[in-house]
Amino acid sequence: MLVKQISVFLENKSGRLAEVTQILAESNIDISALSIADTTDFGILRLIVNDPETAEKALKDNGFTVSCCDVIAVSVPDEPGGLAKALKALEAESIGIEYMYAFVGKAENEALVIFRIDNPEKAVEMLEKAGVKVLSSDTVYKL
Repeated sequence: MLVKQISVFLENKSGRLAEVTQILAESNIDISALSIADTTDFGILRLIVNDPETAEKALKDNGFTVSCCDVIAVSVPDEPGGLAKALKALEAESIGIEYMYAFVGKAENEALVIFRIDNPEKAVEMLEKAGVKVLSSDTVYKL
């Protein structure tokens, strides 16, 4: 139930983000979700894509510093308190969240969220036990 996320280290200069997206396009990579965190000098672009292995190779082959890690994708009701249920399940087991971001998917009346968790296997177990819909990598890569 874990999803591969690609992180790309980017210098904070004009055109770098466009270059990444062009390389991915040329490799027939579809981006399902992205998040960017930046400082004055650099940024980290986090991506969920349909083919993480190919994307990682294409970016490395073009000189980018890339890493890959496991994240969890969940679907929560798109209503007040929908996200709170998932967060409460993690908090109850003292599972820390390093970061999270939402993404657009093709699910009606659901919000889709990516979590980077310090213990992903335990987190998946606790989320499912709490009735939170954890998405498989196959499902996410097809969104």
